[in-house]
Amino acid sequence: MAGGVRPLRGLRALCRVLLFLSQFCILSGGEQSQALAQSIKDPGPTRTFTVVPRAAESTEIPPYVMKCPSNGLCSRLPADCIDCTTNFSCIYGKPVTFDCAVKPSVTCVDQDFKSQKNFIINMTCRFCWQLPETDYECTNSTSCMTVSCPRQRYPANCTVRDHVHCLGNRTFPKMLYCNWTGGYKWSTALALSLQVQVGVHVQLTVGLP
Repeated sequence: MAGGVRPLRGLRALCRVLLFLSQFCILSGGEQSQALAQSIKDPGPTRTFTVVPRAAESTEIPPYVMKCPSNGLCSRLPADCIDCTTNFSCIYGKPVTFDCAVKPSVTCVDQDFKSQKNFIINMTCRFCWQLPETDYECTNSTSCMTVSCPRQRYPANCTVRDHVHCLGNRTFPKMLYCNWTGGYKWSTALALSLQVQVGVHVQLTVGLP
Protein backbone atom coordinates (compact mmCIF):
# COMPACT_ATOMS: atom_id res chain seq x y z
CA MET A 1 0.00 0.00 0.00
CA ALA A 2 2.78 2.39 0.93
CA GLY A 3 4.54 1.53 -2.31
CA GLY A 4 1.47 2.61 -4.32
CA VAL A 5 1.00 5.93 -2.43
CA ARG A 6 4.47 7.23 -3.21
CA PRO A 7 4.08 7.19 -7.00
CA LEU A 8 0.73 8.90 -6.58
CA ARG A 9 2.25 11.71 -4.51
CA GLY A 10 5.00 12.15 -7.10
CA LEU A 11 2.42 12.37 -9.85
CA ARG A 12 0.46 15.02 -7.93
CA ALA A 13 3.64 17.06 -7.39
CA LEU A 14 4.44 16.81 -11.08
CA CYS A 15 0.94 17.96 -11.97
CA ARG A 16 1.29 20.99 -9.69
CA VAL A 17 4.59 21.93 -11.29
CA LEU A 18 3.08 21.62 -14.76
CA LEU A 19 0.08 23.69 -13.69
CA PHE A 20 2.33 26.39 -12.28
CA LEU A 21 4.42 26.51 -15.44
CA SER A 22 1.34 26.71 -17.66
CA GLN A 23 -0.09 29.59 -15.62
CA PHE A 24 3.26 31.37 -15.71
CA CYS A 25 3.45 31.05 -19.50
CA ILE A 26 -0.09 32.35 -19.86
CA LEU A 27 0.60 35.35 -17.65
CA SER A 28 3.87 36.24 -19.33
CA GLY A 29 2.36 35.81 -22.78
CA GLY A 30 -0.53 38.08 -21.85
CA GLU A 31 1.82 40.83 -20.69
CA GLN A 32 3.81 40.60 -23.92
CA SER A 33 0.60 40.71 -25.95
CA GLN A 34 -0.56 43.77 -24.02
CA ALA A 35 2.80 45.48 -24.53
CA LEU A 36 2.69 44.67 -28.25
CA ALA A 37 -0.86 45.96 -28.55
CA GLN A 38 0.08 49.13 -26.65
CA SER A 39 3.06 49.73 -28.94
CA ILE A 40 0.85 49.37 -32.01
CA LYS A 41 -1.79 51.67 -30.55
CA ASP A 42 0.74 54.29 -29.39
CA PRO A 43 3.86 54.07 -31.57
CA GLY A 44 5.50 56.93 -29.66
CA PRO A 45 7.21 59.99 -31.14
CA THR A 46 7.54 59.81 -34.91
CA ARG A 47 10.56 60.94 -36.86
CA THR A 48 10.09 63.20 -39.82
CA PHE A 49 12.57 63.39 -42.67
CA THR A 50 12.78 66.48 -44.84
CA VAL A 51 13.88 65.82 -48.39
CA VAL A 52 16.10 68.69 -49.52
CA PRO A 53 16.01 69.05 -53.31
CA ARG A 54 19.40 69.07 -54.98
CA ALA A 55 20.48 72.49 -56.04
CA ALA A 56 20.44 72.92 -59.75
CA GLU A 57 23.77 73.50 -61.40
CA SER A 58 24.38 77.13 -62.24
CA THR A 59 24.03 77.85 -65.95
CA GLU A 60 24.77 81.56 -65.73
CA ILE A 61 27.34 82.83 -68.20
CA PRO A 62 30.08 84.95 -66.57
CA PRO A 63 29.85 88.60 -67.68
CA TYR A 64 33.41 88.63 -69.05
CA VAL A 65 32.49 86.01 -71.67
CA MET A 66 30.71 88.72 -73.69
CA LYS A 67 34.11 90.32 -74.32
CA CYS A 68 35.81 87.06 -75.33
CA PRO A 69 35.62 86.08 -79.02
CA SER A 70 34.93 82.37 -79.41
CA ASN A 71 37.62 80.20 -81.06
CA GLY A 72 39.92 83.17 -81.66
CA LEU A 73 43.64 83.23 -81.05
CA CYS A 74 44.42 82.89 -77.35
CA SER A 75 47.22 85.45 -77.61
CA ARG A 76 44.73 88.03 -78.93
CA LEU A 77 42.14 87.62 -76.18
CA PRO A 78 41.27 90.70 -74.11
CA ALA A 79 42.85 90.91 -70.67
CA ASP A 80 39.47 90.26 -69.00
CA CYS A 81 39.37 86.78 -70.56
CA ILE A 82 42.66 85.44 -69.22
CA ASP A 83 44.63 85.04 -65.99
CA CYS A 84 48.38 85.62 -66.21
CA THR A 85 51.25 85.02 -63.82
CA THR A 86 52.92 88.43 -63.89
CA ASN A 87 56.39 89.28 -62.69
CA PHE A 88 56.68 92.81 -61.28
CA SER A 89 60.47 92.56 -61.03
CA CYS A 90 60.92 92.76 -64.79
CA ILE A 91 63.03 95.60 -66.24
CA TYR A 92 60.95 98.59 -67.31
CA GLY A 93 60.69 99.01 -71.06
CA LYS A 94 62.14 95.58 -71.83
CA PRO A 95 60.25 92.76 -73.61
CA VAL A 96 58.89 90.11 -71.24
CA THR A 97 56.83 86.91 -71.53
CA PHE A 98 54.13 85.78 -69.10
CA ASP A 99 52.36 82.43 -68.64
CA CYS A 100 48.60 82.78 -69.07
CA ALA A 101 45.49 80.59 -68.94
CA VAL A 102 41.99 81.24 -70.24
CA LYS A 103 39.19 81.77 -67.74
CA PRO A 104 36.30 79.28 -67.42
CA SER A 105 33.79 79.24 -70.32
CA VAL A 106 36.35 80.83 -72.66
CA THR A 107 37.48 78.92 -75.76
CA CYS A 108 40.44 79.84 -77.95
CA VAL A 109 42.95 78.24 -80.33
CA ASP A 110 46.66 78.43 -81.14
CA GLN A 111 48.32 79.24 -84.46
CA ASP A 112 47.39 75.76 -85.75
CA PHE A 113 43.71 76.25 -84.78
CA LYS A 114 43.97 73.66 -82.00
CA SER A 115 42.09 74.17 -78.76
CA GLN A 116 44.32 75.74 -76.13
CA LYS A 117 44.02 76.53 -72.43
CA ASN A 118 47.55 77.63 -71.48
CA PHE A 119 49.73 79.91 -73.56
CA ILE A 120 52.37 82.67 -73.42
CA ILE A 121 51.94 86.37 -74.19
CA ASN A 122 54.67 88.83 -75.14
CA MET A 123 54.50 92.38 -73.84
CA THR A 124 56.58 95.32 -72.69
CA CYS A 125 57.39 95.58 -68.99
CA ARG A 126 55.48 98.64 -67.76
CA PHE A 127 52.52 99.55 -65.58
CA CYS A 128 49.21 100.46 -67.14
CA TRP A 129 49.48 104.12 -66.18
CA GLN A 130 52.82 104.25 -68.04
CA LEU A 131 51.25 103.32 -71.39
CA PRO A 132 51.14 105.83 -74.25
CA GLU A 133 47.92 107.83 -74.56
CA THR A 134 46.83 105.81 -77.59
CA ASP A 135 46.54 102.63 -75.46
CA TYR A 136 43.88 103.87 -73.03
CA GLU A 137 40.70 105.93 -72.96
CA CYS A 138 39.86 108.62 -70.37
CA THR A 139 36.77 110.48 -69.27
CA ASN A 140 36.35 114.05 -70.50
CA SER A 141 35.35 117.10 -68.52
CA THR A 142 33.30 119.86 -70.15
CA SER A 143 33.27 122.03 -67.05
CA CYS A 144 36.90 123.14 -66.98
CA MET A 145 38.09 125.90 -69.29
CA THR A 146 41.35 125.99 -71.20
CA VAL A 147 41.38 129.79 -71.36
CA SER A 148 43.73 130.19 -68.42
CA CYS A 149 47.40 130.58 -67.79
CA PRO A 150 48.82 128.20 -66.85
CA ARG A 151 46.53 125.75 -68.64
CA GLN A 152 44.21 123.95 -66.22
CA ARG A 153 44.08 120.23 -65.58
CA TYR A 154 41.22 118.00 -64.42
CA PRO A 155 41.11 114.55 -62.72
CA ALA A 156 40.10 111.80 -65.14
CA ASN A 157 39.55 108.04 -64.91
CA CYS A 158 41.38 106.12 -67.62
CA THR A 159 40.85 102.52 -68.77
CA VAL A 160 43.28 100.45 -70.83
CA ARG A 161 42.02 99.18 -74.18
CA ASP A 162 40.95 95.52 -74.24
CA HIS A 163 43.79 94.04 -76.27
CA VAL A 164 46.59 95.95 -74.54
CA HIS A 165 48.43 94.09 -71.76
CA CYS A 166 50.20 95.82 -68.88
CA LEU A 167 51.03 95.48 -65.18
CA GLY A 168 48.85 96.69 -62.31
CA ASN A 169 45.32 98.08 -62.37
CA ARG A 170 43.77 98.51 -65.79
CA THR A 171 41.75 101.50 -64.56
CA PHE A 172 43.67 104.38 -63.01
CA PRO A 173 43.30 108.12 -62.30
CA LYS A 174 45.24 110.71 -64.24
CA MET A 175 45.45 114.51 -64.38
CA LEU A 176 44.76 115.69 -67.92
CA TYR A 177 44.76 119.11 -69.53
CA CYS A 178 41.38 120.73 -69.97
CA ASN A 179 40.30 120.23 -73.55
CA TRP A 180 37.12 122.29 -73.66
CA THR A 181 36.55 126.01 -74.03
CA GLY A 182 33.22 127.78 -74.42
CA GLY A 183 31.49 124.50 -75.25
CA TYR A 184 34.00 123.58 -77.97
CA LYS A 185 36.79 121.06 -77.87
CA TRP A 186 40.23 122.64 -77.49
CA SER A 187 41.43 121.45 -80.91
CA THR A 188 38.26 122.78 -82.57
CA ALA A 189 38.51 126.12 -80.79
CA LEU A 190 42.17 126.41 -81.76
CA ALA A 191 41.40 125.72 -85.42
CA LEU A 192 38.60 128.31 -85.43
CA SER A 193 40.88 130.83 -83.76
CA LEU A 194 43.59 130.33 -86.38
CA GLN A 195 41.07 130.72 -89.19
CA VAL A 196 39.79 133.97 -87.73
CA GLN A 197 43.32 135.32 -87.27
CA VAL A 198 44.27 134.39 -90.84
CA GLY A 199 41.11 136.04 -92.18
CA VAL A 200 41.73 139.26 -90.26
CA HIS A 201 45.34 139.32 -91.43
CA VAL A 202 44.28 138.89 -95.06
CA GLN A 203 41.72 141.69 -94.78
CA LEU A 204 44.25 144.05 -93.24
CA THR A 205 46.80 143.22 -95.94
CA VAL A 206 44.32 143.78 -98.76
CA GLY A 207 43.14 147.07 -97.25
CA LEU A 208 46.63 148.60 -97.20
CA PRO A 209 47.41 151.16 -100.00
